[in-house]
Formats: sequence, C-alpha cells, structure tokens
Amino acid sequence: MRALIVDDSRFVRDFLRGLLEERGVECVEAVDGKAGLDRLHEDASFDLALVDWNMPVMDGFEMLRHLRAEGHREMKVMMVTTEAENEFITRALDAGADEYLMKPFDGEALGEKLAILGLAEA
Repeated sequence: MRALIVDDSRFVRDFLRGLLEERGVECVEAVDGKAGLDRLHEDASFDLALVDWNMPVMDGFEMLRHLRAEGHREMKVMMVTTEAENEFITRALDAGADEYLMKPFDGEALGEKLAILGLAEA
C-alpha cells in the first residue's frame, strides 16, 4: 500500500510516516495541497491520502476538491485535522473525503480509521 501524507507540519508528517511504515505502508510526503496535487500528477498510484485541512498555499479542502474533480476516485482520502466542528466534517465528507481523523491522535485511532476504510485490520 502507498500513502500520500500532506501536512505543513514536519512533526505530523514524521509521526504519520512512522505509524504507517510500521504497518508496511510506503509513504510520500507533501508540505501543502498544491505540492500534494503535484505528487499525484507525477505518480497517481496512491491507495490513501492523509490530508491536513489548514495549510498555506492550498488548504486540504481545496486539494480534496481538486483531486476528486480530476477523477482520483479510487484513492481513499482521510482528512487529518484539528477542525472538530460538524460543519467541517460534513463539508469534507460531502466533497469526497472517505474518513476524518482528529488531531491529536495515536496509532490505535489511525488503525481504527484504516480498518473502516478497508485498508487494515483493526
């Protein structure tokens, strides 16, 4: 499995990479939504994108809208963010996100979300 981690925080990218690599997932990183789309344009063979909402240049919501509009329908998208209000969750799901993971999180919470997406056992 391959995952694209899109977050402007080096700490969060490193944390997610560590948790995913422990599960045997190959990871590629991007620092904002535009860079994430660029990575997809270079190589669209990702099974999962983990996308922060609040980033400079292009936020995660805009990235989500673009990637779904471009036809990346098979790739699962998990928003990984501090935005906890129902409005944000609903907007993300309506725009094509498959799951929503609240920061801060741990390996168990990530594993549960991956299982919901059918990408791992709980």
